[in-house]
Amino acid sequence: MRIGELAEAVGVTTRAIRHYHHLGLLPEPERLSNGYRDYGLRHAVLLARIRRLTELGLGLAEVRDVLADDAGKELGEVLAELDQDLARQEAEIRERRARLRGLMEAGVGVEGPVSEELASLFRRTASLLDDSPMAAKDREVLALIETGTRPEDRERFVSLISGSLSGPDGIERARAAYALLDDLADAEVDDPRVEAAATALVGSLPDGLLPDDREGIDLDSPFLRALYADFAPAQAEALRRAVELLLTRGRNSPAPPPGPPA
Repeated sequence: MRIGELAEAVGVTTRAIRHYHHLGLLPEPERLSNGYRDYGLRHAVLLARIRRLTELGLGLAEVRDVLADDAGKELGEVLAELDQDLARQEAEIRERRARLRGLMEAGVGVEGPVSEELASLFRRTASLLDDSPMAAKDREVLALIETGTRPEDRERFVSLISGSLSGPDGIERARAAYALLDDLADAEVDDPRVEAAATALVGSLPDGLLPDDREGIDLDSPFLRALYADFAPAQAEALRRAVELLLTRGRNSPAPPPGPPA
């Protein structure tokens, strides 16, 4: 095969193939007497492997490491591994499409696509909004936090929030906290209501929300600074004070009991 035929067969560009040659990911084939490169099946298999690995999110340096591990393997073994890669991608696509169907059926809010668990929580607590700007922002923050949460921790995170709101007076406590925070939109930073709003917010949050390593939490982290900057000064001060109160509550409270054995 010539380079254009190889590129068409695998679904990449000839420029990409030349780039992989330059990086040493794809070996240069022998040239025919007319000077054209002559690519074979192994080149196509290897190029497909590179494409699939990059589509899975690996950087080219990581692809190089994977390919180094494949060195010396029989063609059939490499083909089998490529087939496994494709099967994993198919499973991931089916799962994503199932989640997308659920989101399309339920409707997607301004906070954007979220997990089915969090979408279900948003549906069950829709009454919390009641035109509260703070409640709407809180949903966006929850969606952002969930996005950055490890998959194995996501269910626990949503379960804690859901359990807190489903408990006795959970909805009322959250609505009261939102109302206090909304009232601070035009207040001064030293307004006495700041402390009341922070206390109410902490009272509406579940125990166990903080990680076990509470000492490692940076109160001046870029994430928290960006979070505070999105609110009015008094509201930001109430949120900052709430974080401090949460840390204090975490240090003074026993660690949550371990869950049931798997």
